[in-house]
Amino acid sequence: MNTFESLGLSRGLVETIEAFGFKHPTPIQEQAIPVLLTGDRDFVGLAQTGTGKTAAFGLPLIELADPKLKTTQALVLAPTRELCVQITEGLTTYCKGYKPLQIVAVYGGASIGDQIRQIKRGAHIIVATPGRLIDLASRGVIELSVIKYVVLDEADEMLNMGFKDDLDKILSYTPDEKQTWLFSATMPKMVRDIANNYMYQPHEITVGEKNSGNANIEHQYAVVRDKDRYPALKRLLDYHSDIFGLVFCRTKMDTQEVADQLMRDGYNADALHGDMTQPMRDRVMNKFRNRELNVLVATDVAARGIDVIGITHVLHMNMPDDIEYYTHRSGRTARAGKSGISIALITSRDVKKISMIERMAKVKFEQIKVPNGPEICQKQLMRIVDKVHDVEVNDFEIDTFMPKVYHALKDLSKEEIIKRFAAIEFNRFLEYYRNAPDLNPTERKRGDSPSGSGAAGSRPSSSGGYERMFINLGKLDGLDKGRMLGAICEIADVSKKAVGRIDLLNSYSFFELDKAFAQQAVQRAQDFEYKGRVVRIDVAGDRPEKAPFVKKGKGDKPTPKGRKKRGELV
Repeated sequence: MNTFESLGLSRGLVETIEAFGFKHPTPIQEQAIPVLLTGDRDFVGLAQTGTGKTAAFGLPLIELADPKLKTTQALVLAPTRELCVQITEGLTTYCKGYKPLQIVAVYGGASIGDQIRQIKRGAHIIVATPGRLIDLASRGVIELSVIKYVVLDEADEMLNMGFKDDLDKILSYTPDEKQTWLFSATMPKMVRDIANNYMYQPHEITVGEKNSGNANIEHQYAVVRDKDRYPALKRLLDYHSDIFGLVFCRTKMDTQEVADQLMRDGYNADALHGDMTQPMRDRVMNKFRNRELNVLVATDVAARGIDVIGITHVLHMNMPDDIEYYTHRSGRTARAGKSGISIALITSRDVKKISMIERMAKVKFEQIKVPNGPEICQKQLMRIVDKVHDVEVNDFEIDTFMPKVYHALKDLSKEEIIKRFAAIEFNRFLEYYRNAPDLNPTERKRGDSPSGSGAAGSRPSSSGGYERMFINLGKLDGLDKGRMLGAICEIADVSKKAVGRIDLLNSYSFFELDKAFAQQAVQRAQDFEYKGRVVRIDVAGDRPEKAPFVKKGKGDKPTPKGRKKRGELV
């Protein structure tokens, strides 16, 4: 196995990084560092998240940068503020005690005045998000024409986030004789175009296969009902009591709601998403890095910069639509050679997506059950027992206090004392899970369509025709046709084949449904809410202009009398 010194790094830099626990290079570092240290050609490195790309380009940059020069010599572009900060912290750590380089982070959401002052004091390496960099360059604060090295990190994600025009503008202002190093998890056409337009005969390496997952990650999934996602999440957190994990949600709103619920329920959690100010995001990330938080709830974009060693679990409240997002999400665990677990909460209609990810990412999923009450209580009790068994005791200091303790407990047997100490922390779990229901729906084999809920548990046969149905949800609820189809299938407990045309309107919609399931849909809708709104499905007939039970317009929230809150469609 190679060492960092054998790759061509100087002894001083090797000693610095070894002091932080880095002994052997990862595959991307092993292949990239010797090439980049020459400093004489463009480079393309394809590798998944979590493979050590920051050090792969960061260590050569530190070696090549000259602290005696006052100009900015290297520019690193990143798609998000979090990743920008993460790279800056990494480079600063690598050169500490070795070379006095000034490394400045430049990103939106923070004081531009402070960033200008830092740059004017001297910045050998600037790590930036595209938008803020263009702003500073247009003010004459950063001179792009003298840059020697440009690094495009997470290039595919920058282009996915709409930064193509910004990248074109930035690269066009840099000198032709610079070296461009591009790192990406994938090589779609837009990334290839960047390489073709701005790089000359780059040295290209690929580590692992496209979209391949980290071999140290256990991939698991549990099938739940939509309304049971949050209770299932709580059970997984209680069962994995030593968790230091990330929870992913699709939207900023869902992210904040889940984090708020967890905090209300006593979990050491917080949120990270784009609607937060930069000081708020920095504060949350610092708490997470310092393990003051056990659980961080995040969106895909906000989590791009999370490179924290020791994350044990990644939990997915919803499966992403893009295979690459799943790979990036799960890649937040099992970093630096450690192992980790990725758990997805899915509904029965998402089971086929698991098979697709297995095929494309070349990973294997294990289906698990949502833990039941007794299983969680047993796990929590043993956690307490382990803490008591392994606690360090300072005999000299504690012996002074023990006589009064012995006296206070003299009427209790050894078994009773143990039982009561365990109960101090354990009683709340017993109370909460005493009559906890099973959250695992009727088991279905992978690939089966969702079954209906007929009287005998069997599905009615198709009648060969459609019924026009009304539902009091529409565009104003944030639904497009794809999401509406998913909602109808979940509420009515039917497969997509049973649904025909969907007419999506503002505050309500119409859809065609196999006649065999019309009444089933009407009845089952009574068990659902959508974002606090009671769902109603009715047979609409042939007159869509007369929407039953609905006031047209924005803010429509029908609330039929006498209906109790039961389920919730999340």
